[in-house]
Amino acid sequence: MNILLLNGGPGDARGAVCRRIKSAVEDGARSRGWTVTAFDLDGMNIGPCRACFACWLKNPGVCAVKDEQEPVLRAMAAVDAQVWITPVTFGGYGPALKKALDRAIPNILPFFIRIRGEVHHPLRYEKRCGFLVAGTLASSDEEAERIFHHLARRNALNLGGGATESVVFHGDMEEAAISTRVKDLLGAVGEAL
Repeated sequence: MNILLLNGGPGDARGAVCRRIKSAVEDGARSRGWTVTAFDLDGMNIGPCRACFACWLKNPGVCAVKDEQEPVLRAMAAVDAQVWITPVTFGGYGPALKKALDRAIPNILPFFIRIRGEVHHPLRYEKRCGFLVAGTLASSDEEAERIFHHLARRNALNLGGGATESVVFHGDMEEAAISTRVKDLLGAVGEAL
């Protein structure tokens, strides 16, 4: 199985928990014999989406913005599962992951289909994948966590996701607890695919 890991944690001390989760995902996936492609988004040159829709109309599947998002888009289209890691910001994603996900629209088509009675865009590429979305908070925040889990499920559905798991880790969690939880979640996503 091929895994794409998008680490949206900041590169400074605030991103320490995100880096621990990333390490646990890499170790857990490789222990299962899975291949991992990882991007540390905060250190990459990824601009915001221009909403020009050239990726839909002028050059289908190709973003007009030429920067370091291109290998991320290719990897998103080819993997069996995606793992997103981010600080939880008002129930949403941190800026680095948010930019990368906004720029994922070349991988969907501009048309509409119904999925479970809802209107969505179909995938440009037929491959469906599973999702594990991991957020971090300094301490428990019930409302932010509820919003985060809902957002993760909705975004995974929009990107054609099959099995979707989401989790929020708190800043005081020990590395062993993070590792155990990540391995369990990877197992759940892997079994569902």
